[in-house]
Amino acid sequence: MTAHDQIQSTITDNDVVLFMKGTKTMPQCGFSSRVAGVLNYMGVDFADVNVLADDALRQGIKDFSEWPTIPQLYVKGEFIGGCDIVTEMTLSGELDKLLEDSGVGFDKEAADKIREANG
Repeated sequence: MTAHDQIQSTITDNDVVLFMKGTKTMPQCGFSSRVAGVLNYMGVDFADVNVLADDALRQGIKDFSEWPTIPQLYVKGEFIGGCDIVTEMTLSGELDKLLEDSGVGFDKEAADKIREANG
């Protein structure tokens, strides 16, 4: 299976996927840690893919999304963005709306607490 096929299969089979450095329980870079932390705090059920475990996958996700950096968040097969975009969406409430519209469960109260703490 090619990296492209593996990526396509992963984003098709999971509602929310975070391609990251490390894992959701042990991120290995600050940007991956921030996005995983937001998703974990908000109670989002997501698949984590450690790009450090496979060089072909690490380059493959960049080519697949035409986005040069990691982490990369996908919701219902759609590329959402990296750390800065997810952070902005979280603080503006856009991430809540995206998750709601996509039928992805999350803790709205936790999302509100993130905004309160960063407001």
